[in-house]
Amino acid sequence: MRNASRLSKIVWLWFGLSIAVPLCADESGALPGTKPLTRDGDIASQLVEGVDRFLLQELDKSIAARAKFWQRDFSSADAYYKSIEPNRKHLAHILGVRDPRVPFDGPEYVGTASQPALVGEAERYQIFSVRWPAFGNVTGEGLMLVPKSGPIKANMVVIPDADQTPEAICGLIEGPGPTLARNLAEQGCRVIVPVLIDRSLKPRAPPGRQGGARLTNREYLYRSAFELGRHLIGYEVQKVLACVDWFYREANQSESGSKDPQIGVLGYGEGGMLALYSAAIDTRIDSCGVHGYFGSRQRIWDEPIDRNVFGLLERYGDAELASMVFPRRVVITGNDGPIVNLPSEGGAPAKLAPITAEDSAAEWKRYQSLVNTRLEPNEQSKKLATLLQDAVKPQGKAPTFLRKGFDPATRQLRQLQEMDLFTQQLLNESQYVRQDFMGKLNTSNLDEYRKSVEQYREIFRHQVIGHFPNPVLPMNPASRKADETNKWTAYEVTLDVFPDVFAYGILLLPNNIRPGERRPVVVCQHGLEGRPSDVCDPDKITPYYNSFGASLADRGYIVFAPQNCYIGKADFRLLQRKANPIKLSLFSYIVRRHERIIDWLETLPMVDGKRIGFYGLSYGGKTAMRVPALVPRYALSICSGDFNEWVGKNILTDYPGSYVFTFEHEMPEFDLGHTFNYAEMAFLIAPRPFMVERGHDDGVGIDEMVSWEFARVRRQYSRLNIPEKTEITYFPGGHEVRGGPCFDFLDRHLQFKPR
Repeated sequence: MRNASRLSKIVWLWFGLSIAVPLCADESGALPGTKPLTRDGDIASQLVEGVDRFLLQELDKSIAARAKFWQRDFSSADAYYKSIEPNRKHLAHILGVRDPRVPFDGPEYVGTASQPALVGEAERYQIFSVRWPAFGNVTGEGLMLVPKSGPIKANMVVIPDADQTPEAICGLIEGPGPTLARNLAEQGCRVIVPVLIDRSLKPRAPPGRQGGARLTNREYLYRSAFELGRHLIGYEVQKVLACVDWFYREANQSESGSKDPQIGVLGYGEGGMLALYSAAIDTRIDSCGVHGYFGSRQRIWDEPIDRNVFGLLERYGDAELASMVFPRRVVITGNDGPIVNLPSEGGAPAKLAPITAEDSAAEWKRYQSLVNTRLEPNEQSKKLATLLQDAVKPQGKAPTFLRKGFDPATRQLRQLQEMDLFTQQLLNESQYVRQDFMGKLNTSNLDEYRKSVEQYREIFRHQVIGHFPNPVLPMNPASRKADETNKWTAYEVTLDVFPDVFAYGILLLPNNIRPGERRPVVVCQHGLEGRPSDVCDPDKITPYYNSFGASLADRGYIVFAPQNCYIGKADFRLLQRKANPIKLSLFSYIVRRHERIIDWLETLPMVDGKRIGFYGLSYGGKTAMRVPALVPRYALSICSGDFNEWVGKNILTDYPGSYVFTFEHEMPEFDLGHTFNYAEMAFLIAPRPFMVERGHDDGVGIDEMVSWEFARVRRQYSRLNIPEKTEITYFPGGHEVRGGPCFDFLDRHLQFKPR
């Protein structure tokens, strides 16, 4: 904004009546009740940096904070299992292990006339290509190593790293990582080796299109599954547990042999992660081996984004997961995990390095502090642990690979497409799940509706957006005069929220406010990479915002334009990565900032606290859906350039406008698909007025999807007998604020006549 001279006193003329001196800046240029704002430099960047520091501190605190979720009973193994069962169920839930598995009598041998199912052979065992049902229409696929003679010593699932093929971990071909499956087969174990989705980096586009962001196969599947409360990790754990199901079914159908078969899991790299998760969830697994994975997860935000589990670090690090296997044995067979460096080419940047012995030892020490080592594992677990320890020692000759010209890419694509199709089917069903979920809303009258909606607001706050329970600091408002026109004066304002976290924005105060008059406020929110000046500088007519904040101030509204943290490109996206593991999101602190902004606005003598509206464009429109839904003190909300069928936009893989194909990797919100699409968010805003502003050519969506979702909003307002409180306006044009009907909406529902 323009650099205006500092004024010690501002005298406003109320035309036709008198000269009045309402709220005025002091000699420093600060508003009464505020201290002078002395921050220099780019305050917006400082805001992002402060949130980053705060999140890192919260991540550090998460280890000690986990204790409240655990009530371990060490009186017996059964008592211990019972005491941690809620944690087991919770882990399965956040991993998306939720779908019924398909029973089967044995893996199917997969072969053709030119490529027989028998793919490898050694002196003591044979290797077959196999497939097995897992859940829905998703199958596990890989290799099975079967001893040629003698009793099966144990049943093992050996899981390779994402970039290690089953053939490599079986020793059939050269490849990264140890040959763990081969080594167990040589000891007389029957071994199943599943294919994992790999880290192949490719441009992503819907069928028939080119280009798009370059994402790994794993991130591509992760993005859409996450939005539906599922997870690539959960999908792959289900494939492992389907094998466990078969081992048990086979043993119990046999007339001879043990009804309790010996079952172990062992994994390398990504496979080590899956082995640990699988054994933590399923107590039928007698022992678990981890190679190249076990260590601190406090920097999980730096790892591949497909490892992101919403709320993981709230309860679990690797030590806690190992304690869920206890008193069964966990064996760390080595730390030399895969090395991964993923560039930022649209997908989330990431890196993996081998875990240091010190890091692994520190996490193991922490595991030992969580358990009572006097509770001994059973003999079966001890025997399997010995086998797992010996799995790193190759014995005998490598098996002979019998297949010629085998291309694992075809198998990889088949597995990827199965999972994608399953997710898309979940999307098709999600609208009915949301309908059932919202079934407790009482629309019989407005009072009952307001009461019944609170339970959903709390679910949205705590389970979807994430809530900082931290007490806020005193506001400590600071301000300085920034600009003035003949109609209003602008002030920069900062407000403290948490340590290192503050709110910042520009306040526009009309010059014609009469003494004792209380006016409505419109909080005008910018979008991606925006600044408050974009919406409130009359000399900066931007191509999107059209200075709508300044226009509203010209009409006589008090305007506050907050700075949001959607700046710094990768910087703010990394904030989401750091927030998610502790069950938070970008909006966890955006909401608390807005609560603080209203706290302060309500202290101003010229503000009517019951008439504070919200109006946001683009990412600001995204804010308009979430913040007023959680902050009932906002009297209304206008969503511009964002409203759409949000769940589909984050999940669809046949729609060109899907976020699956973009650089915006922080967009998915965990399990939003089964809880709150944009219509359900609008239900939380109701019965307050709600409006959508939409350009026909706005690339954030298409009219058909926008209209579909808004029809559900309109129906809800009609059920409440307040159809006049919701509107949608379309205009020829694109991604911008047009004002017009939205300004009329503000005038009508904030009960204000422009002056």
